[in-house]
Amino acid sequence: MKRIIVHWTAGTYFPNNTDFEHYHFLIDKNGKVYDGKYKPEDNENCSDGKYAQHTGGGNTGAIGIAICGMYGFKDKNNVGNYPINKIQCEAAFQLIAELSKKYRIKICPETVMTHYEFGKTHPETSSKGKIDIVLLTPYPDIKQDEIGNFIRNSAAKIYK
Repeated sequence: MKRIIVHWTAGTYFPNNTDFEHYHFLIDKNGKVYDGKYKPEDNENCSDGKYAQHTGGGNTGAIGIAICGMYGFKDKNNVGNYPINKIQCEAAFQLIAELSKKYRIKICPETVMTHYEFGKTHPETSSKGKIDIVLLTPYPDIKQDEIGNFIRNSAAKIYK
């Protein structure tokens, strides 16, 4: 595995069947981590069609983590009825640190990123324009283009 991509589900606080199909790990409202249908290793080779399809153009070698929530999100002033919470964010930071250790993935912008960041750096893919994650509701002062660094820095502190 060569990278970790962080998402929100754009759903409710708990994973549904579609979420289990698309992500390797899901984090519910209470910070509980669920395993998706596919193991990260299933994404080593995506040519067989049996892998977690979480990032258009970036699934091969990528672990998909999704924070459950953000259904109805429009913008920072209208976050819908399921805004992600601090418990979920902290669970995500912990999971990123654990997976980074397990798979020997360095925590840096090229290897740990949000789906939004992947789409910006890979505009030729179907991930271009994705909005997850452009807001961390528990940390409203973090600007959209600083969220990835915040996530990486938070995970790196745990990794040590």
